[in-house]
Amino acid sequence: MDNTTLIVVVAVAVLAVLAVVWMVMQQRRRTHLKDKFGPEYDQALRQHSDPRAAERELLDRERRVATFTINPLTRDDASRFMEAWRRIQSRFVDDPKGAVVDADRLVDEVMRTRGYPVADFEQRAADISVDHPRVVSNYRSARVIAGRNVRGETNTEELRQALVHYRELFADLLEIREEDRREPAVRAKAAGAGGR
Repeated sequence: MDNTTLIVVVAVAVLAVLAVVWMVMQQRRRTHLKDKFGPEYDQALRQHSDPRAAERELLDRERRVATFTINPLTRDDASRFMEAWRRIQSRFVDDPKGAVVDADRLVDEVMRTRGYPVADFEQRAADISVDHPRVVSNYRSARVIAGRNVRGETNTEELRQALVHYRELFADLLEIREEDRREPAVRAKAAGAGGR
């Protein structure tokens, strides 16, 4: 084999290896995004006809949310929000329209307290999809019904469904700081041991 042929064979082999590495990296990225985003991955594919554009958007969401300081709730905040949710649910019987409006506001407040920006709904849903991909579709559905509620275009069953959707997102957002999850006796014991 002469030098020219050898160089061509090596170049083709290097290109083949690079192509395989690129395909493996693409498959890993796709698997990561499917695992992380679940049904939201499929939603992005439906929204964009090009899978690469959909995956680029999901990666952009991850990068954006990585710049946020998302905090778990303190036990006091979680208790306050849970009590507010109980009031909303009990109010539903007498005022389903008002309960849905209040549920929307409460979810926004929890998100704000956790550290999510809450200015624009579509951006908010995209941001939530990074950490809560399994319930973001509930959020979108609830907001559609809430919008129809404001226009007076809903019935009680639709309002009930909106409240169920909000509850799913609310429960997912209600993460509590690790140190506040421990039982009070364990926290007191740990504080006593630390003071010695």
